[in-house]
Amino acid sequence: MEEDDRQLLRLVGKGDRQAFEVFYARNAPWLALRLRRRCRDADLVSELLQETFLAAWRAAGSYRGDGEVIGWLWSIASRRLIDASRRAQVRPRIVDAPDDAQLTSPSAEEEAMAGAYDARLEQALARLSPELRAVLQATVLDGLTIRETALVLGLPEGTVKTRAMRARRELRAALS
Repeated sequence: MEEDDRQLLRLVGKGDRQAFEVFYARNAPWLALRLRRRCRDADLVSELLQETFLAAWRAAGSYRGDGEVIGWLWSIASRRLIDASRRAQVRPRIVDAPDDAQLTSPSAEEEAMAGAYDARLEQALARLSPELRAVLQATVLDGLTIRETALVLGLPEGTVKTRAMRARRELRAALS
């Protein structure tokens, strides 16, 4: 299956629309599911999915074939999700307008964590940067190894280890 995706990407890189349709049909369902696990806003998930596959279409020609295609695709999607999270945090606030917490619902993971952990931990997790939260989600909630997390997020293993260490340190400091 992985080799098929690599072959499809090579064809997509040459502008083959049928190969892209097959690539999309094969990978969009699992990618949408994975995005929904981190974001309950269906419109945002749909937008992120479109942005991810548009980026994949544009970058397919430069894909060298090193690493797994699903990891490459997930790294594009996760960066888009982090960017969307950053944009939401820096959005200017209007006086007397409802804040973002009132307009968005928490993700399924956030709801599960809220029921399982005390309020201090939930607040400490909310204060983590999106990059640190993404590493914690992948390693703790998804149960991925450092190597798998690096592959999925498109980061070097050392960066994943450093971010995991920083996230734990920040959580410890916030909880002590």
